[in-house]
Amino acid sequence: MAIDRTAWQRDWAVAPGEILQEALEERDMSQSELARRMGRPIKTINEIVNGKAAITPDTALQLELTLGVSATFWNNLEMAYREHIARERAQEELEANTPWVDAFPVKELAEHSLIDRGPRKADTLASLLRYFGMSSPSAWESHWLAPAASFRASPAFESSPHAVAAWLRWGERAAANVETQPFDGARLREVVVEIRGLTRREPFTQTLTDAQTLLASAGVALVITPEVGKTRLSGAARWLSADKAIIQLSFRHKTNDHFWFSLFHEARHLLGKKRRDFIDADQDDAESEAEEEADQFARDTLISPDEYAAFADAGSFKEQAVRDFAKQQGIAPGIVVGRLQRDKLLPPSHLNNLKKSLQPAPPRRS
Repeated sequence: MAIDRTAWQRDWAVAPGEILQEALEERDMSQSELARRMGRPIKTINEIVNGKAAITPDTALQLELTLGVSATFWNNLEMAYREHIARERAQEELEANTPWVDAFPVKELAEHSLIDRGPRKADTLASLLRYFGMSSPSAWESHWLAPAASFRASPAFESSPHAVAAWLRWGERAAANVETQPFDGARLREVVVEIRGLTRREPFTQTLTDAQTLLASAGVALVITPEVGKTRLSGAARWLSADKAIIQLSFRHKTNDHFWFSLFHEARHLLGKKRRDFIDADQDDAESEAEEEADQFARDTLISPDEYAAFADAGSFKEQAVRDFAKQQGIAPGIVVGRLQRDKLLPPSHLNNLKKSLQPAPPRRS
């Protein structure tokens, strides 16, 4: 009975040696005769038939001449079979590493459509690896947990490395869709001043878009990604390449004073003499010199230090006085309220009506 070669092409799981043996039986040809016709050792033919040796391109060409079945067919069959075997091994490795999934905030990542929760834990693991662009848990650990990773210095990363890594990866993927000019520190300083004037504008969605456009002109991608896991992240400033940086904000507090302060804080990190990656969380208390500098930069850029000192010394923090001072400064009143509250000149419960509640849409899945 003739062999259906169309069926061969559909059944990629069949070993090429089995197909070769069927072809020999169809022609009533022994392995020894095929070896003689091809000028190859009988051992080689036997190993191919028994799946111990692969059909090489040279062998495929010889089979084409000897059996009349194209070399392309043999090559494709061999390639597909080897891929099938590799996938089986990969699946076994996934099954063996499924406990690794438990370290991640899988539910939240799935809710944000960043990963898919499969019917099996191994499927979820595969989706998680695709999300990170990693081939295995060991590769992930080499990339994210290696001592050379500068963001490991953050207390936030030490407390929950898997959740923080998931959040940072979200930022990387979102930033990949943002076109920017090559990074320019001088331009970034100009942009920061321009953005300061945006704080009074509404609606916030348009203001955010304008800020993103300005930052992109300085080589910085601004992305908003809600925190995942119990990380209490507020923001991060990182270098994606020599020409592109990212400011990633979590929008944890959802008010304009926190948003603008965090943005300016992270911008300062990118203006440092040395290019470093920073992750900031609420539990961080600005003990490092870099964090103190970033806080000072945000405070002084948003509100003139001398004029704020005079306003604070006057001691009049009624609503209208705050509104007037904010208008004089050209910034949103909520920023002044937040500063007064942080400096303990105003109770946390006072004048919160001047703060704007913000709720930008999260970035699309990439």
